[in-house]
Amino acid sequence: MLNTDSETKAVVFDVGRVIVQWDLRHLVEKVVTDPAECDWVVDHVITLNWHFQHDAGRPIAGMVAERKALFPQYAEVIDAYANRFIETIPGRVPGTAELIQRLNEQGTPLFAITNFGADFWQQFAPTEPVLELFRDIVVSGQEKLVKPDPAIFRHAARRFGYPPAEMLFIDDSPANVQRAADEGWQAHHFTDAATLEADLQQRGLL
Repeated sequence: MLNTDSETKAVVFDVGRVIVQWDLRHLVEKVVTDPAECDWVVDHVITLNWHFQHDAGRPIAGMVAERKALFPQYAEVIDAYANRFIETIPGRVPGTAELIQRLNEQGTPLFAITNFGADFWQQFAPTEPVLELFRDIVVSGQEKLVKPDPAIFRHAARRFGYPPAEMLFIDDSPANVQRAADEGWQAHHFTDAATLEADLQQRGLL
C-alpha cells in the first residue's frame, strides 16, 4: 500500500494474476507430459522472457517461426503456444472480479493497464465479461510499451484523464507497483482479494 494521502477517484487494475490466473505451464504440461521435460521446456523454450517479446509488441508469427527453427523438436508445443494461448489462463483469481463489480456499482471509474500481447489479447478479452466494466484498458502489445517502463504509466494517465495522484494502481508485480508509485500514482501490491478489499475499504471505496 503506497501513496494513500490523496483522494482516490479512479481504480486501475492489472489483469494477469490479479483478475485472472496465468501460467505458461498450464498449457505446456498438456503437450509435454513428462514433468522433468515440461520443466525444461518452460525454462528454455516457452520462457517468460521470450513470451514478454509479444507483450512488448513483437508479432507472434515471427516469434514462433524463429523459435521453431531454434527448437525444431518442440514445434508442437510452440504451435500450441501460438494457437492455444487461452489455455494458459485457467480461471479467475478468486474474489477480484467481485470487487470490480462492487466498485462499478459504487460508480467508481475503472481502468486497466496490462502487459499482454496484441494477438493474444484479441483471443482472451472476449472471454472475460468483467473487462466490459472498464472504461479503458491500456494493452502493452498494442502500445509497444510495457510495465514497468514509466512511459506506459504516463501514457495511461493521459488516456484515462486523471492525475496519477488520484488513481489507485493495483498489480501483483512489486517492480510495477514501485514504478507506479515513483510516477506519483497511489499503488497497491496485490497478493489476494481479501487484502485488496481491506485497502479499498480503508480508502472509502467500498
